[in-house]
Amino acid sequence: MDINWYPGHMAKTRRQLSEMISRVDLMIELCDARLPYSSRNPDLDRMCRGKNRILLLNKADLADPALTSRWLSYFRSRGIEAAAIQAKQLKNKEALAAIERSTQKAVQQAAARGIRKTVRAMVVGVPNVGKSTYINQLHGGHIAQTGDRPGVTRSTQWIRVTPYLEIMDTPGLLWPRLDDQTAARRLSYLGTIRDEVLNLDDLALSLLNDLADSVPDRLMERFHVQDPDLRGPELMDAVCRGRGFLLRGNEYDYDRCCSVVLDEFREGKLGRITLEIPGED
Repeated sequence: MDINWYPGHMAKTRRQLSEMISRVDLMIELCDARLPYSSRNPDLDRMCRGKNRILLLNKADLADPALTSRWLSYFRSRGIEAAAIQAKQLKNKEALAAIERSTQKAVQQAAARGIRKTVRAMVVGVPNVGKSTYINQLHGGHIAQTGDRPGVTRSTQWIRVTPYLEIMDTPGLLWPRLDDQTAARRLSYLGTIRDEVLNLDDLALSLLNDLADSVPDRLMERFHVQDPDLRGPELMDAVCRGRGFLLRGNEYDYDRCCSVVLDEFREGKLGRITLEIPGED
């Protein structure tokens, strides 16, 4: 299953971001704590080179806490300021404090010249990673449009959070060619790429194989699979039997199986799972 999805508005977004980066004091990058490698856009490293940055591992409540801690150490060892968050539960003061720490030097330099500096920050990340939810928490109310599907934010917008802090909300940005098909597939597990352009049968089967390799006990418990060595179509058949996804004549209901497997993983019903380990990329 090859995945290559790059809507036209993303090319426009990339151009806009490139033009706006010079005008901001801070880049706030969000990635998904369940996929800290695959959910980071490599284009952003090149576009933001030399710019002050914070990396936030969002949806940490759905990720393995031990692996999240390892990822934070990994990023910090490479000079990247990183923190784990749950954007939906983030408190306004907590969110603002990280920005204040990261821009303190610029604010102090401006103050030394008698200027009360307005800090400008840009929030970036791949689609559906929680950027608008994070901005709403910064603002302390609903101001940026959110949704549980990719592509809700379609244009850049400046949002005044405090009298001296402005945040730019941006559309999710994928890279033009998803050459790393493992990363593309894993992003699809999370709903970063629209389900409508994917083969969900192949996607769900791939997810089941990944779960069998990384968290076999969770897979067996949730879907009542008896044999931990099953892979491929035989594994999907076992999930259909275990959860009773059957049609008339005891035929397997693959459509329902695929839908449930993807939905339950995305909602965290299999527990806190991280599919990537630092150093494996």
